Amino acid sequence: MGFGVFIHRTDSIYDDSPAERYQFPSQYLSRAQTFVDDWVVYYEPRKVEATRGYFAIARVQQIIPDPATQGMYLALIEPSSYLDFSTHVPFTDVNGVIERGVLNEQGRISGRAQSAVRPISPADFERIVERGLGEDAEFLPRVGDAQAPLQLDETQTPFQFDETRERLDYLTSRIVRDRTFRRIILDAYDRRCAVTGLKLINGGGRAEVDAAHIKPVEANGPDIISNGIALSGTAHWMFDRGLISLSDDLKILISRQVNDVVSIQGLLNKSGQAISPRRASQRPHPHFLSWHRENCFKH
Repeated sequence: MGFGVFIHRTDSIYDDSPAERYQFPSQYLSRAQTFVDDWVVYYEPRKVEATRGYFAIARVQQIIPDPATQGMYLALIEPSSYLDFSTHVPFTDVNGVIERGVLNEQGRISGRAQSAVRPISPADFERIVERGLGEDAEFLPRVGDAQAPLQLDETQTPFQFDETRERLDYLTSRIVRDRTFRRIILDAYDRRCAVTGLKLINGGGRAEVDAAHIKPVEANGPDIISNGIALSGTAHWMFDRGLISLSDDLKILISRQVNDVVSIQGLLNKSGQAISPRRASQRPHPHFLSWHRENCFKH
């Protein structure tokens, strides 16, 4: 067991679905096998335009030969373990590289940084996760000190392996995951309902919009941004009950079982299209939209 890094690009030629599987060639098999039953960080390389850097974590459940492609393997992701970071972590900051294990003895970036599948030290993993959770880090207390804020200065807070394990166990908390999921979805949609266009902020500064899973958690829907959409309370209720859905190109679909189509049409965007996040990686994925149409939508 050990922590790892998977390099993934939005425009990848590999058959990746980060919340479900990661495809890689046989040359990385021995490395990937050490990650089974443990956690990996997803990283988008710097040469990608508007790179996300380190953008998510997930737990590897199993490694199998790819049944569709000879010489390729699949790292299967444990259902519901994937979690997008609320704050993307860059490869470098003012203090240098975040993942210090890619440095050679002279302190320069080595060829290890180019490896699509590579191990990562517990200390580097800890550093990336803390920064990736951003403001949500306060929900990940250190052992025996639930009130103490997380510290990034290793000279003041020596790394302890058991504390990282405890924090990862805490990451499985539905409360923590829902808080993080809500933040990334609302940020992607600018706190605006995707199907009504409404952006309502209450007196306390809180957005009156929900972060809805397209494929619900109860059906092993992952906490990945492409499985989420920002919806107002009424729109969320209609979406969950299959009265509305979305086509792959985000056209808003209204069920034939709706008894007041005119009123519902009056609530929806006049264009008939759902609002979409700017980044392609943040948009609802056809895989999840198809699941909703087939399992929830009342045709």
